Amino acid sequence: MKKRLLLCLITLLALVPAGARVPHYPFVRGDLNTLEMPAGASPTYNRFLRKLDTLIATGGVDVRVLHVGGSHVQGGTWSDRLRRNFLSLRYGADGGRGLVFPFSAAGTNTPSSYSSSYAGNWEGVNCLKPHDVTLGLTGMAVTARDTSARVVIDLLPREAHLLQQRYTFNRVDVLGEGTLEPVLLLGKKDTLRGVKGHFVLPFYTDWVQLGFEGKGYYTLRGLYLDKPGQGFSLMEAGVNGASTTAWLRCELWEQDLRRVMPDLVIFSIGINDIQGADFDVHRFKEHYRELIKAVRRVNPYCAILFSGINDSWRRRDVNSHTEAAEKAFRELAKECAGVFWDWYKVMGGYGSMARWQEAGLAQADKVHFTPAGYKLVADLLFDAIIDSYHKRR
Repeated sequence: MKKRLLLCLITLLALVPAGARVPHYPFVRGDLNTLEMPAGASPTYNRFLRKLDTLIATGGVDVRVLHVGGSHVQGGTWSDRLRRNFLSLRYGADGGRGLVFPFSAAGTNTPSSYSSSYAGNWEGVNCLKPHDVTLGLTGMAVTARDTSARVVIDLLPREAHLLQQRYTFNRVDVLGEGTLEPVLLLGKKDTLRGVKGHFVLPFYTDWVQLGFEGKGYYTLRGLYLDKPGQGFSLMEAGVNGASTTAWLRCELWEQDLRRVMPDLVIFSIGINDIQGADFDVHRFKEHYRELIKAVRRVNPYCAILFSGINDSWRRRDVNSHTEAAEKAFRELAKECAGVFWDWYKVMGGYGSMARWQEAGLAQADKVHFTPAGYKLVADLLFDAIIDSYHKRR
């Protein structure tokens, strides 16, 4: 009898997720590391937690998270650490890598969690300024104009290790349009043709090579890598320097979002909005409202989590707009019955970026973080989410 009770207790404990092991720094306010719900209990966020609970207990559900931002997100370390933390809640919970983009073909950095390479000539654009190319969820696009163009996505991260989590897939959706026909190049002679950009591979793999046949051009907005079965997926959409204004230039953002169909969107846009001297908090909020409307049109039950923004410097002094932006995030969370994580307050508030830099957690520009810093940010946010999970239970 005692053995049965002990076994039941161990089983129950195994189903209750623990938080990340966050190292102690005196300037980090761990006592303030909670999620705020300015409108009271959030029905959409509670729905996300219920799905997460089901995933942990039985694995029989899809949970999808989208992380949107600027260079903090394009770098990939923050999102990847969050992804790994969530996947640690249940063995074998990988639901697919999801949205990726060949950043190298656009002449910019690929997120640290995978690599990309290319051949041939590509023309890249992003959402930072107006252009003639229609953009989508990734905020970027590359255009090929002949069949010599190739891109390769390899899901093995740059800093791989022996026990590295490997993400495999056997389904590929090519997001784009043009007169060239996209094909998958499986070997020296093997070419796989899809149906309207959708491909089903005859095997599982962790890399893919995209080529083209025919004449004309093809504009690529990204690839969606998937596999059968259910599980957890966290995808990032980050563009260096992107503000809310930039993301609203992506006309197919909502269309591509339907392929992802997220249960939770983590908005980390804002650090670039406050870099100018003329920060307009009303415009900032209005732009965010448009993005939220697009999310809710795709999935009315999608939870919204605002991560806020970090303390930073503009020119040679602490950025004075941060607190106004944090207030705006709190008001937006109240409007949409969302959730707010006050990153600025948790990291130590006004002027704290200098202390993060001294500790080797932030870069010399006092805007961006080191890999260790981004991992700490991810662990803090994950702990806040898991704390809300425990409180709900």
